[in-house]
Amino acid sequence: MFASKRALLRGLVALGLATAAWLPLAAHAADATAPDALIRQLSLETIEAVKADKAIQAGDVQKIIALVYSKVVPNINFQRMTASAAGRFWRQATPEQQKRLQEEYKTLVVRSYAGALTQVRDQTVALKPLRAAAEDTEVLVRTEIRGKGDPIQLDYRLEKINGAWKIYDVNVGGIWLADQARNPFAQEISANGIDGLIKALAEGNAKLLGR
Repeated sequence: MFASKRALLRGLVALGLATAAWLPLAAHAADATAPDALIRQLSLETIEAVKADKAIQAGDVQKIIALVYSKVVPNINFQRMTASAAGRFWRQATPEQQKRLQEEYKTLVVRSYAGALTQVRDQTVALKPLRAAAEDTEVLVRTEIRGKGDPIQLDYRLEKINGAWKIYDVNVGGIWLADQARNPFAQEISANGIDGLIKALAEGNAKLLGR
């Protein structure tokens, strides 16, 4: 697997740890159609499910993955996320390569996120004011994780598709995940082609599953 994969996984772990921090916000009612309300609601529902399932708390990876697929995946635009990570190479890929690359990247994100859910503790999060107009179709939802040590920036880019908000990128500590993946993706493609990147992601996913 390419060298920067560890850095990418660290970002995803930070994202997973941040999920638990939304729980204290549950007392504040909000319009679920608003993008910031979506982030709040999504995180709350995920954590409630984790707390209610003893098998998940015990580290049942398959149950955690199933939870992520049911609660989180429907709210992410993986096509745009993958295209952004692949950069100019996305347009060079065949439809079949795009499909396979998206599936492998999706698997990487899901399994990394699922693993991070087993590590949530007592972090809290501050939701920053949403700076967006009612007619905007792309927004930035900014949050800050607070716990031991310095606060951690955690921001979400969302787009509105057919009336629904979808996440397409996440900023952890000042680094956007798509940006973090772009250089190692480009290096792998330059060395071994798009199929080489797909193979590298598949191998990395297999190692994650085997842990």
